Amino acid sequence: MTDVVPAAPTAPLPPETAPAPAVSERVRALHARMTLEEKLAQLVGYWIDQNGTVAPMQSEMTAGQKDAGLLADITRHGIGHYTRVYGTRPVDPAERAAWLWAEQRRLVRETRLGIPAIVHEESLTGLAAWQAATYPTPLAWGASFDPALVEEMAAQTGASMRALGVHQALAPVLDVVRDPRWGRVDECVGEDPYLVGTVGTAYVRGLQGAGVHATLKHFVGYSASRAGRNHAPVSAGPREIADVFLPPFEMAVRDGGARSVMNSYAEIDGVPVASDRALLTDLLRGRWGFDGVVVADYFAVAFLEVMHRVAADRGEAAALALEAGIDVELPTGDAYLEPLAERVRAGLVDEAVVDVAVLRVLAQKEELGLLDPDAFADEAPTQVDLDPPAHRATARRLAQESLVLLSNDGVLPLATGADGADGRAPARLAVVGPNADRAQALLGCYSFVNHVLAHHPGTATGIELPTVVEALGAALPGTDVVHAAGCSVDGDDTSGFAEAVELVRGADVAVVCVGDDAGLFGRGTVGEGNDVESLELPGVQRALVTELVATDTPVVLVLLTGRPYAIGWALDGEGADGTRPRPAAVVQAFFPGEEGAGAIADVLTGAAVPSGRLPVSLPRAAGAQPFTYLHPVLGGPSDVTSTDPTPVRPFGFGLSYTTFAYADLEVDDAAPTDGSFAAAVTVTNTGDVAGAEVVQLYGRDVLGSVPRPVVQLLGYARVELAPGESRRVRFRVPTTRLAFSDRRLVRVVEPGDVEVWVAAHAGVSPAAPIDDLTGGAIVAQGTTARRAVPGAATPRAVVRLTGDVHPVGAADARLVDVTVGAVAAG
Repeated sequence: MTDVVPAAPTAPLPPETAPAPAVSERVRALHARMTLEEKLAQLVGYWIDQNGTVAPMQSEMTAGQKDAGLLADITRHGIGHYTRVYGTRPVDPAERAAWLWAEQRRLVRETRLGIPAIVHEESLTGLAAWQAATYPTPLAWGASFDPALVEEMAAQTGASMRALGVHQALAPVLDVVRDPRWGRVDECVGEDPYLVGTVGTAYVRGLQGAGVHATLKHFVGYSASRAGRNHAPVSAGPREIADVFLPPFEMAVRDGGARSVMNSYAEIDGVPVASDRALLTDLLRGRWGFDGVVVADYFAVAFLEVMHRVAADRGEAAALALEAGIDVELPTGDAYLEPLAERVRAGLVDEAVVDVAVLRVLAQKEELGLLDPDAFADEAPTQVDLDPPAHRATARRLAQESLVLLSNDGVLPLATGADGADGRAPARLAVVGPNADRAQALLGCYSFVNHVLAHHPGTATGIELPTVVEALGAALPGTDVVHAAGCSVDGDDTSGFAEAVELVRGADVAVVCVGDDAGLFGRGTVGEGNDVESLELPGVQRALVTELVATDTPVVLVLLTGRPYAIGWALDGEGADGTRPRPAAVVQAFFPGEEGAGAIADVLTGAAVPSGRLPVSLPRAAGAQPFTYLHPVLGGPSDVTSTDPTPVRPFGFGLSYTTFAYADLEVDDAAPTDGSFAAAVTVTNTGDVAGAEVVQLYGRDVLGSVPRPVVQLLGYARVELAPGESRRVRFRVPTTRLAFSDRRLVRVVEPGDVEVWVAAHAGVSPAAPIDDLTGGAIVAQGTTARRAVPGAATPRAVVRLTGDVHPVGAADARLVDVTVGAVAAG
């Protein structure tokens, strides 16, 4: 019998039918000994010695929390989690590890059941702790189109965490970008669910392979908040939730084996996710088979009372969240301790519901080794290097691969060798702009430097953080590098313009670094709580760039941002006289991390060839948002509206210092709706330098029972090629890549024709109409597919999906199999 999966969960099951966790006899015996107070203690976290605001409403929600000096009393019944032991304030890693080992031993020795705590930390750009390696932000992961490198980064992060006694990471973020005005865009991978899912799943595998549990967040729909406002209502319908927002989570659960999930703060169509059993239990556990632990986003349980106002008090909030499927309240026990205990004693909450959550937490602790007799019998590390050369090397490679070259009139590279020995390097280079000599500009909102150290002025960063000015000076030792800020990231002060203009006018080339200042809740221009109404560069930065371009000195514009901005004026701007007063080159850097400045210098000088691709469309204007390249015909430009949503640069776009060509597209002419089809293409480096091409396989349903996107990413492959080298890239695409929710809200694959093509980005699509899809062996130039379509600007083919409508089941494949092979000479 086929497993028919509705797009939206049906009516929720009653609490007593919640799936019982499959646990060991040890766990069941331990659970049988527990009092109600001991059970509830396992379902909460405790945030030790907090300083500063590092979470929403932290000061208000934890105002009554006891001092950490009373831990013995606070944990007399045990504790589930310790919240951000390393990530709340700058602490020496070795000293803190010694404290943690001693504290865990105290829990084993002095509490009745002797259960250690799970320690969780943020890890969105690496372990968010003092002196730890800080990698590029997730939007840069997406720009790299390199899941293997992301997995390597995650494995290194996990190794650092495990060495410090950390068990759970609050990452990755699998929210699909819908509106760049939203402040948390830099925490996301991109706007395409498959890209998000593949990169996010790679992160899960790397982290969990190192022994640290990943936490998928924010489940689900958080990034679809109205007008891009944080914590705003979400109006997405069940089809959009099922077809856009859920697939990355499903991939990370089913393909990645993720062990934890965190709820979204959102309310979808009026229902807060934190109280939505249909999502957190029926779908996640009942249909996907997730058997891990669901943790609350910080204060999400209390928010059911204070923000969503669906609970009268903390006790009712606790009941709603627990019965929906949230096992653990983080970061405190504001609702799940005494308020929940009162409701259980009063018979308002069945203790069996508590038991289900406790069994899951104990099973997780057992899986992590915390129930072993020798847990913490070893000694804490006395020397900890959280930023070793291997980690910095990975950070450098990922930063290099994530830089997107948006335009280049020939000014780049500044030198053909790393040292400019061939004489191409400029004699005088002006490096200006508010982000040119500011290390924080390289890092995202959830980096330790921007997230925590901002509350500890005067504290050293703890890691080496060269700026762009410093990196270019080191990369071009024979060049006179001069600097001026010109203006700040935000604000309207233009008093520094004159100095910057003078420096640029006297230079051979100028590198102008503008963009964002990442922070939280009004402190900065992007990051959690820093949503915007405009997509113009903050402050007076555009005006600064305009004046610098007017000097006639070639300007290389480098954008260090956490979101895509509306910079069409810098790419396609045209003056009244027909000239184009724009920068000679534009490079997009999405917070590239601790090695980001060096990576920027590598790309600008030619020591590295740019290969990043846009994981999000580059918007034309804020008024065109929300926008996604995955739009149906009605979502694109037309003659019946005067507004044009077409992006300035499309999803997947990115230039190189070399050129690539595609040939010999081959696609199966037919495939069953419950099967897969093959596609292959030869890609050749037709330029003079080695480079990497991101080969992107696109498709579209010719006809669907509901409107379908005009273009959809089906698969991708990052291919390194020497000059003149060719590679044959083969894709095996499961038809479930084309699944969608039909009019019954059932996920299906429908029979019919699907156009398939290979391109460098989503904006390169077949231009010719479909004249004949039934004419047999129609072959276009450069295409050998049996049912290829003639006349297209890009070689394309049509695969016919045959058979009945196929309801997508739990056993259906989701990942595309990609192989890259050599091409025989001659």
